[in-house]
Amino acid sequence: MIQKRWNILAVDPEKTEALSRSLNISPTLCKILVERGIETFDQARDFFRPSLGKLHDPWLMKDMDIAVARILKAFAAKEKILVFGDYDVDGATAVACMYSFLKEHYEQDLVDFYIPHRHREGYGISVAGIAFAKANGYSLVISLDCGIKSTDLIRLAGDQGIEFIVCDHHLPDSILPPAAAILNPKQPECPYPFKELCGCGVGFKLICALAQTLRLPESAALKYLDLVATATAADIVPMTGENRILAYFGLKKANEDPNEGIRALKTLSGIKKEMLISNLVFMIAPRINAAGRMDDARKAVQMFIADGYAEALQYAEMLHSDNSDRKLADQAITEEAIQLITNDVENADRKSTVVYQPHWHKGVVGIVASRLIERYYRPTIVLTQSGEYIAGSARSVAGFNVYEAIHQCRDLLIGYGGHFYAAGLTMQPRQVNAFRERFEEVVSQTIHEDLLTPEIIIDAEAELKDLTPSFYNILCQMEPFGPENLKPVFVVKRAINPGNSRIVKEQHIRFSLSQGNITFNGIGFNMAGKFPLLQENKPIDIVFHLDENEWNDQKSMQLKMIDFRLSDL
Repeated sequence: MIQKRWNILAVDPEKTEALSRSLNISPTLCKILVERGIETFDQARDFFRPSLGKLHDPWLMKDMDIAVARILKAFAAKEKILVFGDYDVDGATAVACMYSFLKEHYEQDLVDFYIPHRHREGYGISVAGIAFAKANGYSLVISLDCGIKSTDLIRLAGDQGIEFIVCDHHLPDSILPPAAAILNPKQPECPYPFKELCGCGVGFKLICALAQTLRLPESAALKYLDLVATATAADIVPMTGENRILAYFGLKKANEDPNEGIRALKTLSGIKKEMLISNLVFMIAPRINAAGRMDDARKAVQMFIADGYAEALQYAEMLHSDNSDRKLADQAITEEAIQLITNDVENADRKSTVVYQPHWHKGVVGIVASRLIERYYRPTIVLTQSGEYIAGSARSVAGFNVYEAIHQCRDLLIGYGGHFYAAGLTMQPRQVNAFRERFEEVVSQTIHEDLLTPEIIIDAEAELKDLTPSFYNILCQMEPFGPENLKPVFVVKRAINPGNSRIVKEQHIRFSLSQGNITFNGIGFNMAGKFPLLQENKPIDIVFHLDENEWNDQKSMQLKMIDFRLSDL
C-alpha cells in the first residue's frame, strides 16, 4: 500500500476557545468549525440551521431580467422552446427541472429537450443539436450546464434564426457567446453573491425568477430541490453558502417526497435508511452518469420526468443495467491497464502513467484513470480508439495541474479541454508514443516530489474519551458534507490493540482499539495489507472518520479507518 503523508491542520487556538465558550460545545468540534471559516455564534447558527430565507434573490444574477423577458416573449408568441443540456448528472437534472417547469406552465407540445450523445457529438452545444432545433422549428434554446464556451456554434444558430439563453457555471472565456441572455455567476460584472452554483443550480434560479413573474407559489420552484441537491452533490461544487442550503433542503425532499426517478433509483440501489449526501454521490449519481457513459443519457431525463413510479422504474432499471455494464467494463479495463503497467520495465521510474488499448470503452476511461491513481498515485491518462482518432481522459493528483501539462504537449494533439484535475484529449494514432514520452517529460520536470505521495488532511487530534454520543450528534449536524465542508477526519495517537483484531473477507480489517478504559471498534476497508502492523501489539496512531454501525437493530459508534501507523517512541 502507498505510504501517505499526514497533515494535521492548525488554527488560532484563541478563536477555537472563544467559539467553544460561545456555543458551549467541544473545543475539538470548534476547531473544525474555525477551519471552515465559522468563527462567531451567528455564523454557527446559519451553518447548523440552514434557511431557505437565506437564498439569494435570483434577480441579482446578470441578465436574469433579459432571460425572463425573452421566455415570456416566447410564451406570448407561441414559440417552440428546446431545453438543451449536458449528458452528466448536472446536465440531466437541470434539463429535467426546466423541461418539467415549462411543460407545466407553458404549452406541452411547444417544449422538448435535447441531450447530445456523448460519443457521437461530444460535450456541450453540438452541430447535430442545432440541426435538430432548426429541422423541428425551435426558435429558442435554453442551454443548461453548457454553452458558455460555444461562441461559434451559438453564432451559427443565430444565423439560422435560433436564439439561446445560456445557463452555465463553467469559467467563461474572454469572448462570450452571442446569446440573448447569459446566466452565469462567474461571468464578468455579474453581481450575484454566490459564484459556485452547479449548472442545475443556475437553472433553478431561472425557474425561481420565472415562478415569481408568473405569480406562482414558492412550491412551483422548490419541488425541484431534490434534483438540485443531486446535481450539487454529484458535480463536486463547494458545499458552502447557497449550495449548502440547496443540498440540505433538497436532501430533505429526497427523503420525504422524492422525484419518482430518485425514488426508483433508491429502491434499485438497496438504500433502506434515510439518504445522506454520500448516497447521492456514490449510489444515485453513478447510475445517472452510466446512461451517458454506456449508451444515451436521454433516458436519465425521461426517468426524472416520468408520469408515475412505474414508468420511472422502467427507466431506472435501464440506468441500473447501464451501471452494471459500466462496472464490468471499468473492472476489466483497470485489470488490463495494471497488467500493462506491471509489464513495463521502465514504469518504476516514471512520474506519470499513459496507457492505451484500442478496444477499451470510451465511456469509462476517466473512471479507470482515477482507479490507477488510487494504486500508483501519479498523473494518469487512459487512451482508447474513437473512430479514426485516439481519445482519452486525464486525471491528476492533488496539487498538480494536468490540464497545463497536456497544454505543453498541444502540438501532438488534435484537441483537448478540461481543468486543473481532469481533462480530455484527442490525437492521431501515430502520436501515441510521442505523446506518452512528452507527457512524462513535462510531468517529470514540473511536479514536486511531495505531490507523488498522497496527503491525508486531518482536521483535529482527539482522544477516544472525547468521542461521546453528544459529540457524534453535533458532527452529524455538519451534514451535508462536500468540498470545503468535507466529513471531518480525526487522529487518535498511542491507542492500544487489545488483541481481537482480525481480517474479514480477505481484504478488510475489523479491529478494536483502547485508550485508558475506553475501547472502540472499527473497520478498515481494503487495508488487510497493513494488518501485520496491528499484530506487533505496539501503540498505534490511527486516522479515521467517526461513523455509526447498525447491527441487529443496535446502533453504536465506530471508527472508519483511513490510515494507521506505529506511534513514535
